[in-house]
Amino acid sequence: MCGIFACHHHPDVVAFKPAALKAAKQVRHRGPDWILAHERLSIVGVESGAQPLTNADGSIALAVNGEIYNHRLIRKTLETPYHFKTHSDCEVIIPLYMQYDIDAPNHLDGMFSFVLYDKKQDRTIAARDPIGVTSMYMGWDSKKPGAVFFASELKCLKDVCDKVQTFPPGHVYDSKTGETTRYFKPSWWDPTNVPTTPVDLKLIRETFEKSVRKRLMAEVPYGVLLSGGLDSSLVAAIAQRETLRLKAAVLAKNGAEPKQGGDEDKGEGLVGIDDDDKLSTVTYLPQLNSFSIGLPGAPDTEAALEVAKFLGTKHHVMTFTIEDGLNALSDVIYHLETFDVTTIRASTPMFLLSRKIKAMGIKMVLSGEGSDEIFGGYLYFHNAPDKNALHAETVRRLKNLHLADCLRANLSTMAWGVEARVPFLDKEFLEVSMNVDPQEKMHVPGRIEKHILRKAFDVKEEGAEPYLPDKILWRQKEQFSDGVGYGWIDALKDNAALHVTDEMMKNPKPEWGSDIPDSKEAYWYRTMYDELFPSFCADTVMRWTPTWSNQTDPSGRAIAVHAQKYDETK
Repeated sequence: MCGIFACHHHPDVVAFKPAALKAAKQVRHRGPDWILAHERLSIVGVESGAQPLTNADGSIALAVNGEIYNHRLIRKTLETPYHFKTHSDCEVIIPLYMQYDIDAPNHLDGMFSFVLYDKKQDRTIAARDPIGVTSMYMGWDSKKPGAVFFASELKCLKDVCDKVQTFPPGHVYDSKTGETTRYFKPSWWDPTNVPTTPVDLKLIRETFEKSVRKRLMAEVPYGVLLSGGLDSSLVAAIAQRETLRLKAAVLAKNGAEPKQGGDEDKGEGLVGIDDDDKLSTVTYLPQLNSFSIGLPGAPDTEAALEVAKFLGTKHHVMTFTIEDGLNALSDVIYHLETFDVTTIRASTPMFLLSRKIKAMGIKMVLSGEGSDEIFGGYLYFHNAPDKNALHAETVRRLKNLHLADCLRANLSTMAWGVEARVPFLDKEFLEVSMNVDPQEKMHVPGRIEKHILRKAFDVKEEGAEPYLPDKILWRQKEQFSDGVGYGWIDALKDNAALHVTDEMMKNPKPEWGSDIPDSKEAYWYRTMYDELFPSFCADTVMRWTPTWSNQTDPSGRAIAVHAQKYDETK
């Protein structure tokens, strides 16, 4: 994952270059000139993937933030042979553009934001991955008509633009037309087209396993974020199985433990996975690292330790204090570029943990975002009136993930130069899981949330080795900001009350318009945001609130069904 900053058709490029380089430095934390600036965090093609990437005659330049999991398959199936300059997974975007024009993003399997400049046509193409796992913004300056700016983070644009917006996921921009059009058109996109496909538990399991495996593509140390909840625990379980499988394969091939840090040509530490399965080379690690964070005695910490012991991962627990979290709030809001209550609550522990992960030399982690949106896992889904409404809500949540959990996962980790990959948001897995009859996702008496996902990995009846202990596989949902310790949210509310008076609540700032904070905590975050970003940036923020609920607090704990005892029948 990296950071990009670009401008198309600036009227005075020479004069703008100092400001452009200053803007690019705002995303230096994402990685350690044309007016196409790039900060690189090397995960694949470590030695040869410096950007911007160019074609043979230099007429096409490309800056990319992300990972392309099917890059090896693309290299093998191009209609016209292309001379690759690097081993970077991202370089395939150039020949794809040459072959498919603006339809190139449709052929990518990965998470990405990119800006490509075609000098011969004086044309700029920009695109973002289907769900918006990677962050991207675009902006304009009314004093420079015709100029369009792009950046991985809002902070790059706030001083050079007077209008900004989130670049929509699954879309591509073409300067030739000036239009941004949607290229990602899955069968589940229309919420009124309610699927009727019966659930296939084996297909769900196998497709998700494949999704995790392909995200192990790396040439650097990696790990897994393990909260002890269902989603992260499943990711960790599959990643650990793959780690052990690769270890066995290397031992069988070499007859001994491989040396670490070797190169691909020597075959030391790297194992190839069949390209026909759209998987790529991964780094063999002797032991999988897992990470969790929480206040002392947090629900997630205890569960994560149990999972790690069961799986055999090398687990690292970070205990943070209320003071640590409060002291980090301003930095969190700066990096997350939001004032949404849910996002800030959950991002702060993740921000603190990412710092420790980076200090250990880990550059990439797998994370469990997206599952609750797909399977209706949030506790408020218990109140869904029928399957049509439930399906519409899952579609809505997925379409807005780039403003919520994806934004948190990307920006919390990239603040420290760590990349988070999210297997649940794999295109193929989404196609399978979002086309299941939503009746199977409904919360009925005796059925816990995400029932079909849990059943897919409950393999006792098959006589197979369990993925997780039953206690974890059937554990009730805890939202991350709750699971790190209930005292965290309570402390945030208490401190907000010290900073925001009743009188302030009655007299919100005029520039906020109709977007009025509904709690002292929300008001507090908004004032901190205003100190960091101009008011026109606020339009990029979405407030996360539950549906089918009268509550204003987004905490899962506030949902009445929380801590309800479920029937043991599964």
